[in-house]
Amino acid sequence: MRKIFKRVITDFIEKDLKNIRPRDINIPLNSQKIISLIGVRRSGKTYILYDLINKLRKIIPRENIVYINFEDDRLFDIELKDLDDLLNGYFELYPDKKDEKIYLFLDEIQEVKDWEKFVRRVYDTLDVQIFITGSSSKLLSKEIATSLRGRTISFDIFPLSFKEYLDFKDIKINLYSTKSLNFIRHHFNNYLIEGGFIEVVLEEDETLKRKILQDYLDLIIYRDLVERYGVKNLTLLKFMIKYLFSNPATLFSFNKFYNELKSNGFKLSKDTIIEYYSYLEDANTIFRVPIFRNNIKEEIRNPIKSYIIDNGFYSIYDSSISPNYSKLFENLVFLHLRREFKEIHYYKIKQETDFYANGNLINVSYEIDSKKTVDRELKSLIESMEYFKKYKATLITSNQEDTIKIENKKIEIVPLYKWLLEKQAI
Repeated sequence: MRKIFKRVITDFIEKDLKNIRPRDINIPLNSQKIISLIGVRRSGKTYILYDLINKLRKIIPRENIVYINFEDDRLFDIELKDLDDLLNGYFELYPDKKDEKIYLFLDEIQEVKDWEKFVRRVYDTLDVQIFITGSSSKLLSKEIATSLRGRTISFDIFPLSFKEYLDFKDIKINLYSTKSLNFIRHHFNNYLIEGGFIEVVLEEDETLKRKILQDYLDLIIYRDLVERYGVKNLTLLKFMIKYLFSNPATLFSFNKFYNELKSNGFKLSKDTIIEYYSYLEDANTIFRVPIFRNNIKEEIRNPIKSYIIDNGFYSIYDSSISPNYSKLFENLVFLHLRREFKEIHYYKIKQETDFYANGNLINVSYEIDSKKTVDRELKSLIESMEYFKKYKATLITSNQEDTIKIENKKIEIVPLYKWLLEKQAI
């Protein structure tokens, strides 16, 4: 295995990393912690590592940077005991580097069972800055919390934000330019439907875009779920995925879903549904948003709202003539919030407010053309503003923009494309 590692290390050192676009995320090159990048497959973790490596190559010798992709077929069936050959092989190639700081990039490290033992030992004994990536949030968060306790900083990696999407399309952002706004609105409509997976964004053929997304989904199902967790009821898993991905931004009750499946002839337990849902969360494909309650028991009694990692997955299952723009809008708002905050709730007593995150109250309504719709959205926001003692809230729409003042409360109405691009949005 040492010879293989030497070849992998040498091949990468000699490789020029071209056409790597930086992402809108600030990851330190030097810290006292292990840097962990966690996200769904194909969300761009590897290219973020490449960008970091390119930055390092400007200030340190290439030979001080070691990159290993554990999905490389040359490393098939690698085990924990083989990892010693990684650094031993490196120092045989570059013995003078033992007294210098080394940057170690371990991509898709979860492919090696008990990997965290090796990483912890290297971190504790050598002058090494370590970067790791993985596609399973449960795997990494669980083991980081135990074996790497106190040693790591984790960053959640998502497919492209709208701002990043425009950058990949070479669209300049100027919200005061009519010409720029026309381009932004046009590309927003595409982003809303096709999502932000980089390979999909760069592909021009619409048929191939759909095939790429389907391949991604198959990879997640069979590699991250079936193989890893030994899923036995594949029919149920696929049905849940279809249901959840075709109904983003929707209230979801485990009890109700269980009763519906049971009435349709499925033989299963409610625990299996809860378990499979958690698997999908572990693979970073879906997210749950609970209702806001001061009492955890009351929170559990209420349904959650379920969101998906990328709007493009919705298109795989949507067979309607016109997509459900309201749900796609709300899903984009969730993803934008989730990039910044892990604690997100919805609020409801009489009326429902879509999001309560870090003190922000937000409703999403694709169209507010009728007075009835406007009154409904404002009423729910005012109710939640009074409960949380907030004086400002946001109503996100497709194209309307306004500021409404009601007594001492202010509600900003803003188009989604603009909200996604303005830093003050959150």
